[in-house]
Amino acid sequence: MPGDDKKIVIEYDWCKGCGICIEFCPKKILYIENDKVNIKQEDKCIKCGLCEMRCPDYAIYLEKVICKESESYAQ
Repeated sequence: MPGDDKKIVIEYDWCKGCGICIEFCPKKILYIENDKVNIKQEDKCIKCGLCEMRCPDYAIYLEKVICKESESYAQ
């Protein structure tokens, strides 16, 4: 499935708690706590990237997950 090799990452120092990412999340897994965005039910994330695309501060993004097995083959 597309996006299975990615995970959602939040840079809390950059987040201003504007909530734009929350409004665009189709699965409604994002919420504000202590003036910062947080993730609930991360397993429900479809990794569509709308949060990343809409965040004006680049505080939330999808990061590629590197499998430990593939690292050993890279040498």
